[in-house]
Amino acid sequence: MTSPFRTLHHICIVVHDINKAMDNYNSLGIGPWRDYPPLTDYTTLAVPNEAAFFQTRYMVADLDNVQLQLCQPSPLDCPQRRFLDARGEGVFHLSFEADIDAAESARETHGLEVLMRGRRDNGSGFTYFDTQARAGVVLAIRKSPPG
Repeated sequence: MTSPFRTLHHICIVVHDINKAMDNYNSLGIGPWRDYPPLTDYTTLAVPNEAAFFQTRYMVADLDNVQLQLCQPSPLDCPQRRFLDARGEGVFHLSFEADIDAAESARETHGLEVLMRGRRDNGSGFTYFDTQARAGVVLAIRKSPPG
């Protein structure tokens, strides 16, 4: 199987204050920013803490070659909150566009454990793999919504 980690879609940076972070990036010419689609669109979820998941805020900027995401985690316990509390602001995950179901099915080939997953009714969604200790960052696979 070809590695699902070949087509970078976005880089996600965890921050304390998403508005301050957007202002800083805007001052550098990085933007415009828009809200991530509603997290409630994910109808199938396997996350450590659903309440924390739904309280997490994301903003995205589509650059010429990649999307940049800012993530302000919930104050509740979740992987992003743990990362921010332990390491401070920084890159939490790299996300690649790939067939998420195939990547999940083949995860044992790569020795990967699923950290979080979510799917929308239209088949789009994400799977985060627990690669922090091994790769220095969480690696994720996503399938964009149709259209």
